[in-house]
Amino acid sequence: MTVEVRHYAAAGLPEIRQTILDIHVEVRQRDFGLTGSFYEVESFDKRLTSYASRPGWTAVIGYDDGEAVGFCFGTTLGPDTRWWNSMTEPLPEDLLWEDGRRTVALNEIVVRKPWRGRSIAWQLHEAWLTHRTEERVTLLVNPAAGDGAVQAVYEAWGYRKIGEQQPFPDSPVFASMIRPVKQPRP
Repeated sequence: MTVEVRHYAAAGLPEIRQTILDIHVEVRQRDFGLTGSFYEVESFDKRLTSYASRPGWTAVIGYDDGEAVGFCFGTTLGPDTRWWNSMTEPLPEDLLWEDGRRTVALNEIVVRKPWRGRSIAWQLHEAWLTHRTEERVTLLVNPAAGDGAVQAVYEAWGYRKIGEQQPFPDSPVFASMIRPVKQPRP
C-alpha cells in the first residue's frame, strides 16, 4: 500500500498541529496504553513546539484517501545541541560533535493501527529523509516497545544502537540509534 505523503516545514505547523496531536493520543495512549506525564498530550505538544522552533525542523504526514494515517518529524542537531548530553555512558567525542549540518534527529514516527504492517512507517521515514541534507540520522526508541520489535524494525532499516539515554526525567531510558541518511541500495 502506498500513501500520499505531504511535506511540511515549521511554518506549516499550525496547519498540522491538531492532526499530529490527535494521532499521538490515539496511538500512544489509546492503542499502546502509555501513561505518565511524558505521554500526556500537553507534554507532547510542548516538545513538538520546542522541536519545531529549531532550525531545520520538517515533518511529513501520510494520507490514505484524504485520511491522515501517520506522521514523522525531526530537526537538525545544531552545534549547541543537548541531544547527546543524556547518554548513560560516555561516547567517543568524534561521534558526538555537531556543526548544524551533520545530524538530523528523527523525533517521532507514528502510524495509526489500521495502517500498521503495510510499510507505511517506512514510506514516511524514507519520504522525510529524501529532503534531508545531513550525513546521518539518529533516533531514540524504547527498547521495551513491542517487546523489542520496534527496535528490531529500526535495525532492519539500517540503524545501529550506539548507547542509551534518558532525555527527560519522566521519559523511559531509550536506545540511541544512528544510521546514514542515504542508505546504499541492497
